Amino acid sequence: MPAQPEVTGFFDPRTWSIQYVVADPTTGDCAIIDPVLDYDEKSASTATIHADEILTFIAGKGYRVQWILDTHPHADHFSAAAYLKQKTGAPTAIGEKVVEVQKLWKGFYNWPDFPADGSQWDKLFSDGETFMVGSIPARVMFSPGHTLASITYVIGDAAFVHDTLFMPDSGTARADFPGGSAKALWASIQAILALPDETRIFTGHDYQPGGRKPLWESTVAEQKAKNIHMSVHTTEAAFVAAREARDRTLPMPKLILHALQINTNAGRLPAPEDNGRRYLKIPMNVLEGAAWGQ
Repeated sequence: MPAQPEVTGFFDPRTWSIQYVVADPTTGDCAIIDPVLDYDEKSASTATIHADEILTFIAGKGYRVQWILDTHPHADHFSAAAYLKQKTGAPTAIGEKVVEVQKLWKGFYNWPDFPADGSQWDKLFSDGETFMVGSIPARVMFSPGHTLASITYVIGDAAFVHDTLFMPDSGTARADFPGGSAKALWASIQAILALPDETRIFTGHDYQPGGRKPLWESTVAEQKAKNIHMSVHTTEAAFVAAREARDRTLPMPKLILHALQINTNAGRLPAPEDNGRRYLKIPMNVLEGAAWGQ
């Protein structure tokens, strides 16, 4: 049987995101996955409330941070990876295909000098690469579709799938961002569902359908049997048609143009200008064709 890491989720109701601390209870080593840097788009203010909550939890447990991991460059929240690296000294990591996302968004933001080589992270994982969280073996699965760079971390018996599968009552993630592909998402989900049935599945978001409490843990068996998309659309063609039809109705996340300039830079905020203030850059009419939100 695979080792069972201790997994603690931290839900952010502002972005419906779940951040994780994944620990080896034997050694006390842990990884932080998909941490959120708080951002209020109305005032353009940042804060470290959620990241500090994670650090307080880790300190209380006596854990040592071994890794700070992102599954992909997020479109709906800022990554706290840079802040947590500053606080803990732990290395940051993401999938190696992040360079493709950097190249794409470098053009959107008109950043001729931006290094689109992934050097902002300490480690770029390749598909199938292995690493350790304490004494627990971990491996990386390339899981594109939602983005060009999305990966799944399989740590012991736990798979962190972020924006591929949601909880069974919520289905699957959208695939219409720049570089996204419903066909690639189908293949990624099939690979995840080929893991052993008892594998624990941890999602990166929960939108609380029907107003239920936030949930983020299921199993491969539950996903196969009950996922409202995967249990109904059982062929690639049916899934792709349904996913693309649904995506055409969805407005873009409200923070996508804010967040990608932070998250393609490993969570680093823009450098201060000569007046000491930092500025975001919002390209207009880049995401033409997206549905308009309310």
